[in-house]
Amino acid sequence: MILLQTTELLQATGINFQAPSIFNLFITGHQSSAIKNYFIFFLLCSCNIYGQEIPESKNRLTANGIEVTKHVWKASWIAHPTASQMDYGVFLFRKRFQLSEVPKNFFVFISADNRYKLYINGKYIANGPARGDEFNWNYETIDIAALLKPGENLVAAEVINFGINKPLAQHSFKTGFILQAKDSAYDEVNTGNDGWKVMQNLAYHPISVSFDMVKGFYAAGPCDSVDAKLYPWNWNELNFNDAAWVVPRISNQGVGRGFIYGNGLHLVPREIPLPETKEERFKNVVRTNYPQGAKGGGFISGIPTIIKSHSTISFLLDQNYLTIGYPQFSISKGSGSKIKVIYAEALRDKEGQKGNRNETDGKEISGYYDWYYPDGGDNRLFETLWLRTFRYVQLDIETGNEDLVINDFHNIFSAYPFTQKATFNTDDPKLKQVWDVAWRTARLCANETYFDCPYYEQLQYVGDTRIQALISLYVTGDDRLMKNALELFDHSRIPDGLTLSRYPSAIPQIIPTYSLMWINMLHDYHMYRGDSLFIGRFTQGIQDVLSWFEKKIDHTGMLGNLEWWQFTDYTPEFQSGIPDGADDGHSALISLQFVYALENAADLFTYFGQSGIAEKYTKLATDIKRAVLLNCYDNSRGLIAETPEKKRFSLHTTLFAILTNTIEKEKQAEILQKALADKNIIPPAIYFKFYLFMCLQKTGLGDLYLYNIDTWYKMLSQGLTTFAEIDTNPRSDCHAWSASPLFDFLSLVAGIQPSSPGFETVLIAPNFGKLHLIDARFPHPKGDIIIHLQKDTKDKISGYVELPQNLKGTFRYKDTEIALNGGKQVINH
Repeated sequence: MILLQTTELLQATGINFQAPSIFNLFITGHQSSAIKNYFIFFLLCSCNIYGQEIPESKNRLTANGIEVTKHVWKASWIAHPTASQMDYGVFLFRKRFQLSEVPKNFFVFISADNRYKLYINGKYIANGPARGDEFNWNYETIDIAALLKPGENLVAAEVINFGINKPLAQHSFKTGFILQAKDSAYDEVNTGNDGWKVMQNLAYHPISVSFDMVKGFYAAGPCDSVDAKLYPWNWNELNFNDAAWVVPRISNQGVGRGFIYGNGLHLVPREIPLPETKEERFKNVVRTNYPQGAKGGGFISGIPTIIKSHSTISFLLDQNYLTIGYPQFSISKGSGSKIKVIYAEALRDKEGQKGNRNETDGKEISGYYDWYYPDGGDNRLFETLWLRTFRYVQLDIETGNEDLVINDFHNIFSAYPFTQKATFNTDDPKLKQVWDVAWRTARLCANETYFDCPYYEQLQYVGDTRIQALISLYVTGDDRLMKNALELFDHSRIPDGLTLSRYPSAIPQIIPTYSLMWINMLHDYHMYRGDSLFIGRFTQGIQDVLSWFEKKIDHTGMLGNLEWWQFTDYTPEFQSGIPDGADDGHSALISLQFVYALENAADLFTYFGQSGIAEKYTKLATDIKRAVLLNCYDNSRGLIAETPEKKRFSLHTTLFAILTNTIEKEKQAEILQKALADKNIIPPAIYFKFYLFMCLQKTGLGDLYLYNIDTWYKMLSQGLTTFAEIDTNPRSDCHAWSASPLFDFLSLVAGIQPSSPGFETVLIAPNFGKLHLIDARFPHPKGDIIIHLQKDTKDKISGYVELPQNLKGTFRYKDTEIALNGGKQVINH
């Protein structure tokens, strides 16, 4: 594999490499992995591409094997000839073309700014592009052959620019659309060629979402106001009369990343799959003033409901669980009516509190909303331009002089196509509930990037993403969204080296501790997947991040005063999530987070054979740990204080003192138990409990885990169907970091962990706690790991562990270790 990767690398750089050679003998011999990795590192440096993307040849292969152009595309970006390309607008593009016969495959490369929905002969096929930035603007590769026919065909696209109301995660250059056929025989469909037409769909206007509307900070984009009288119905059908449409103008040349001069958007192939979509139906009508009561809500099952003229009717619908997608609304007649569709995660009482999410009496809905104004036509199908998140939806309807018919109302669920491959079962049924709700949380927080929360922000934050990525690896085995995130965060780095805290993001935000978490996330990928060439691209970025922190060390040997937002955890005792000393200097917690990243970086550079860099980071980490103990250790309490003043203590600092071995290994379990019992110590909120549970595992206290997850049980008792952002009165009912039990159940309770880089070997060290049965399946890259273990009343365990044939490892329970080989092995201890 090393030979193959390095050969491809040399060829990619233009070096004429022919095997066999002396190099083959060297790299395929029996040298240590460190030497092999050092040689890869040397090649990367010699070719002047280390820490950068490997240069592409003029044509390269994407993940699905389709050739793409690096430099100039045959197609051009097109736009409406007179409309502003900077402001809000919905634009419709059409192109008719002839086929004598339908080819087996008809691949097109397609992108837009901000977004598109693609239709072939009136049938929806895809939307995109996957979010990136101006230097890495994604295009999709889509095979449209299945929807084509001999004779005349139509390719059509709806293109949306959300303007100043665009989601915060949405970058933009200017409104545009580009499509190119892979096969030059079909160049006539390329944008920029004759036959394309466009119109601006003036039926749409944006509805800005305010803080007051949703009761919190919001960044996910506008809602829709749609006037059906202005809508060109059936515009994406072949027989639609487009005589009044105009010829688009060419606004820009289509180019790939690395083009010789600036061109606005540099196109790169989408490296993640298209989203999963499926129809979802509302479960029931909670309340209504419709004359026939809930029976009038037949439209949620596709049974038409008639709303009489001059009526004011409301329907409150419950999905029964939180979801995300594109709500679809089919109506007939109803000219002069207006329909408001309100979406919310939960209902609120008169004091604005959510309470139990299943309880509806005395509660009302508030949230963002769409407006629809029917034109009196039949079977008008409305779909939101962007995702909506909701459990509850309310339809407020006012009819005019004509009856309104609601034919149907349902949701098209849309999320990253994760497939649950892991399983986890025990003799505690509560844990199954936690698993299911955590899984829904993880699903709703993953789309074209990871989301922190699907309702309010839809931003990819490093701190959340580290947890989400580990969940993805453990539950699905799919690492593509993790790799995408690592690259995006690298793209976000500012000149002084730090990553942005969230990316993509049109507004920069810097949380330096999250830059450290990016390094830790790279180390996670190294341990779970290996892939030296991929990780090697980021080593310069790692050094740049660590250099920023290194410059902040002052005479105490700890970090001095720091810039930006030193967010750590949303515990109430940390103002805005910032621990003591972060702003004015000498925070033990921030200093130890720096140490944690230094040690993970040293591990990476050791693997690459870069001992000089690794030794530098190891020494620096050791010096900072010594300084933290010298300045902040409190003898009277036996704990490390937040600052040298020793006025406040947090469990957070103890956790990172354990993760970094600032506290001697032999004392870690004792000190962690002392800290957990201390009522005068700042406790972690949901996010940082992830690190608490890592420390329980590290110190051999993993059996305490199940006694420390009351927060998740409490959320279940409150009727949450996803897990929330914080413990008390959360803004968001669905937040990515709170899905962490999915990782904990498999890594800590079942005890499945990598014991060498690339998960080449495995450690299985279960922690039963109060359980008597652990039955788990884990998707290892080499095949499934299966665990079936039982514990009796005397703490004796029996059962089996099954590993893929070419995987070895160790089984550890209490003080006993058993060597594991591929296949099924009986455990009796």
